[in-house]
Amino acid sequence: MKLQHLVLGALPLLLLVGCLSALRTSGINLRTFIGCAVREFTFLAKKPGCKGLRITTDACWGRCQTWEKPVLEPPYIEAYHRVCTYNETKLVTVKLPRCAPNVDPFYTYPVAIRCDCDVCSTATTECETA
Repeated sequence: MKLQHLVLGALPLLLLVGCLSALRTSGINLRTFIGCAVREFTFLAKKPGCKGLRITTDACWGRCQTWEKPVLEPPYIEAYHRVCTYNETKLVTVKLPRCAPNVDPFYTYPVAIRCDCDVCSTATTECETA
């Protein structure tokens, strides 16, 4: 159960941090790219009682087609919302440096293998609604 919470807690972080990182050299124009791709980025893995460790990994990044239009019948709106989300991942475990004696030094995080534009799933993504 703890591993599941750790993984689910790390996924939103990966999504947020991934937006601030550089894409692999691929010639993709970030200003015009529409779609979902695996993107390399670096984040600081840390937990109480251990020193942090910089990790370079892969996460999902992109902009997906989305739209809404009014309709005359309830619920009075037709919506099509897709987000860039994880389709396939693998878990990687690293050992954090200089942990206190009673602290588990292992840190597990997901690595994106494949990403797609899909309906937002709270199992893998922090879904926000307006």
